[in-house]
Amino acid sequence: MFYRESGQYKTSYIADQAIFPIREDRIGMAIILAIAVFVIPWFSSEFLLTSVVIPFLILALATIGLNVLTGYAGQLSLGNGAFMGVGAYACYKLTTIFPDVNIIVMILLSGVFSAAIGIAFGLPSLRIKGLYLAVTTLAAQFFLEWCFIRIPWLYNYNASGAIEVPERRGFGDLILTGPSASPVTRYFVVLAIVVVLTLLVKNIVRGRIGRQWMMIRDMDIAAELIGVRPLTAKLSAFAVSSYLAGVSGAMFVFFYLGAAEPSSFGVSLSFQVLFMVILGGLGSLVGSFFGAAFIWILPIALRVGLPAIGIDVGAEIVFQIAQMVVGALIIFFLIAEPHGLARLWAIGKEKLRVWPFPYA
Repeated sequence: MFYRESGQYKTSYIADQAIFPIREDRIGMAIILAIAVFVIPWFSSEFLLTSVVIPFLILALATIGLNVLTGYAGQLSLGNGAFMGVGAYACYKLTTIFPDVNIIVMILLSGVFSAAIGIAFGLPSLRIKGLYLAVTTLAAQFFLEWCFIRIPWLYNYNASGAIEVPERRGFGDLILTGPSASPVTRYFVVLAIVVVLTLLVKNIVRGRIGRQWMMIRDMDIAAELIGVRPLTAKLSAFAVSSYLAGVSGAMFVFFYLGAAEPSSFGVSLSFQVLFMVILGGLGSLVGSFFGAAFIWILPIALRVGLPAIGIDVGAEIVFQIAQMVVGALIIFFLIAEPHGLARLWAIGKEKLRVWPFPYA
């Protein structure tokens, strides 16, 4: 009976529409943020921050972006990796053209270019849907990959064809990017951007725009009949989704990889983010974090855990085992629980509300 909303009275519309209306949810979120700020950066190893936590947060933001488009607006996309690449290349060009501007501003601005590209490739969604739209976004994936390879201006005519992250400072003399940037600094920057953008998306989803997305997803013809404009609803979903993908792609290079080639934003990345959405749960921001954590951390956990219990296998075997587990779980969730890990989390919370009584 420690998770119960009985007795928690709302005396204003603001309290009734709060993101976390239950006191226990607010306490739990405060504990999570306290752990993220005061425990993880100071008690984690450099490997854990660099190879696990930072990429997990970045991919969670990319998963939220695809969830906005697929989970909330019902528009299937297979080009999320390419939109991440647009953000990465845009941020690289902005930092070279305006070297004195704070890198965080450039990362946030890079999402604008990705949003513009997303709107352009989202125009076919006004006439086609389903598998045909998926093929269209897949074509966008291949076209943008071709641009990353064939347009030397994007990578400043580098002989290797790769973009290399320069050293940039901010907030005084603090090194934010480059080989000299500390993992703790990069972690705090990524954490701040992910938290702010997640709260922004949460409020968008709860508002008028989010309701339009869900009406288009559930029944687009009925939504149009009651006054929802498909042009505005669908293109705004593509814009927000591509913006988040662009910001996450810029952070993926500037705070995690350090350098990237066009293959870093291939179709495999698009499918990886799509699998995170499916496992985490369509139409759930919490599920986006669950899916990103599961798919990204599973291979690392197997690589560390199997030798610990006496099973010595190579890295390629671990990767194949992780792929098999993820594939089996995708089939299981599509059959048994289409709403993914987020639905299991919601069921657990519902059970706690009536515990120890079997019914309520």
